[in-house]
Amino acid sequence: MQYWKKLTRNEINQRVDEALNQNVDYHERTILGIPASHLDETVFNRDAAFQNNAPFLKTMVDNPNHIGCHTMGESEPFFAGTQKLEKELIGIVAEDILLCPAGQYDGYVASGGTEANIQAIWIYRNLFKRNHGASYNEICILCSEDSHYSMHKAANLLNLDLVQIPVTDDTREITRQQVTASISKAILSGKKYFIVVANMMTTMFGSVDDVTIYSETLEAAGVDFKIHIDGAFGGFVYPFSTDNDRMTFKNPHISSVTLDAHKMVQAPFGTGIFVAGKGLIDYVFTNEAQYVHGLDATLIGSRSGANAIAVWMILQTYGPHDWFEKIHILNYRTNWLCRQLKEIGIDFYRHPSSNIVTIRAKHIKPELAHKYGLVPDQHNDNARWYKIVMMEHVHVDHLMPFVEELKKEKENESL
Repeated sequence: MQYWKKLTRNEINQRVDEALNQNVDYHERTILGIPASHLDETVFNRDAAFQNNAPFLKTMVDNPNHIGCHTMGESEPFFAGTQKLEKELIGIVAEDILLCPAGQYDGYVASGGTEANIQAIWIYRNLFKRNHGASYNEICILCSEDSHYSMHKAANLLNLDLVQIPVTDDTREITRQQVTASISKAILSGKKYFIVVANMMTTMFGSVDDVTIYSETLEAAGVDFKIHIDGAFGGFVYPFSTDNDRMTFKNPHISSVTLDAHKMVQAPFGTGIFVAGKGLIDYVFTNEAQYVHGLDATLIGSRSGANAIAVWMILQTYGPHDWFEKIHILNYRTNWLCRQLKEIGIDFYRHPSSNIVTIRAKHIKPELAHKYGLVPDQHNDNARWYKIVMMEHVHVDHLMPFVEELKKEKENESL
């Protein structure tokens, strides 16, 4: 591991303190030109004693702005200390988790997976337009019908058509036949450039797309394409629960990846992560942002440095080996639940490398789903599935009462 090390609490506190000391201190230096400061001290006391052992809270109060993409060279010098830790975080994700060659990537902490997905599609739309003279109606987004709704947002915002591929009902898989048919139909309608979004664990099912089907079918069709991986849920799970590296940068067809630290990493909301191959983010440089040191190539612009520090702290607290162990504990609990459901005779879907179990709604009364906080695939009377996500706070002891009630409902059905 190049960047990912297990650090003690004292080491983490020291690293964050050092980073904050390299940032601008508005009390020690009069800054006239930037519309920024510490949080309002009338409300947020920066000298409060509890901050001494709370580096994330201290960073929030100091309020660093991480505008820009710090893997690309120069950024705003006022926040150089904490920017360095964000750059280290991106190194952990890109090199140590997603297996990218050293330094061959750019990335930043986004507001969430939605922004990171739109960032990727924005980049490839501009790439096809600039490099090939493509018109917008010649470019389309290609993804499965189980993909996140951010694809619809991206299509609307970026004025692109969205082609959704049907998945099998039981296995939630794209098939070569359906991908071939969808691509052929898109080509007949005038599409020449394809922005593929492949799922590394979908939001509802935890299902994983066979990215090779996309790449081989598009190559056979002789069209230009880029592949983005939506690992908003699976990015911190799937690489640790499988030996399959086809959804990492070891696969030459993968150009970018989205991850969400505010899901399985339990970081604050607003901690999506976007990572792309070196040079790709250049296609969305905002040259008009001349007053920003190093310019800006992110969709969001100004963003909280504290959120980046929070993710860095969590990953460094675990280190790679403890994180691997955590994911396997969650998979053990998921396996336990699946065994119980099979014994009862409940229909469900679970990808073998996922910690999501999705149960057919026909087995669950809405009252039971509400009692245990299960999430439906649609919030109306037509729910077809309910999902359970195996988070750290969901123990077998918490699952047992649900399983017992489900068992009773199943028994009552057969009377």
